[in-house]
Amino acid sequence: MDELSGRTFLSTGVDGVPIPGGGPLRIEFNEDGTLSANAGCNTVFGGVRFEHGRIITGELASTLIGCPPETAGADEWVNSMFVDEPEWTIDGNELVLRTGDRTVTLLDRVEAMPDRPLQGTEWVLRSIITSDSVMSSRAIDESEPLLLIDSDGQVSGSTGCNRMNGSASINGDEIRFSPLATTRMACIDDRDEVERAVLSVLSETNVRASIEADTLTLMTEAGNGLTYVARE
Repeated sequence: MDELSGRTFLSTGVDGVPIPGGGPLRIEFNEDGTLSANAGCNTVFGGVRFEHGRIITGELASTLIGCPPETAGADEWVNSMFVDEPEWTIDGNELVLRTGDRTVTLLDRVEAMPDRPLQGTEWVLRSIITSDSVMSSRAIDESEPLLLIDSDGQVSGSTGCNRMNGSASINGDEIRFSPLATTRMACIDDRDEVERAVLSVLSETNVRASIEADTLTLMTEAGNGLTYVARE
């Protein structure tokens, strides 16, 4: 359905059966005729079609991560909604889904969570991407590597161990970092590994940046990258 294809929606309200853990429900309608949905724990995904004003998915596949206790019922909440083949209506950026026991109001992600600007936002590292994995760790969370590119292209922040500074030129989604200067403190625990990963990406000639809401992803041509979130 053209009105939904390529769009992502986030729930802003639920009447009836609430989302365990509070959500929000996030639904992505992909241009290839599939969707994915998440309400706080695992992500379900699969084909979707629209018939007689209803969203029909059939059985959905799912990721298999463990859910914290407060969101333990979120996966079943999502699955039960799609089993009931919800009726849907859309008015501009507002999507409403209705089943027998709930009405879910969602807003287009672009309006609900606008993309943060690359420059002037302080970004905190959340994960390291390699060609075959995405890694989060206690060392990343505790060291909080930072990246800030100001309006003049000046770069500052930290590797999670040492401070760093330099400059960057931005052309569309391409960033070219100058060689970054860092302090020379010895890194403890696993922070040296985090530092190497950060500097490895930021020292590449061509780094591609993509922003969705409050998340910045930097990727190199080799398939390595960094995922940051905006600091509130």
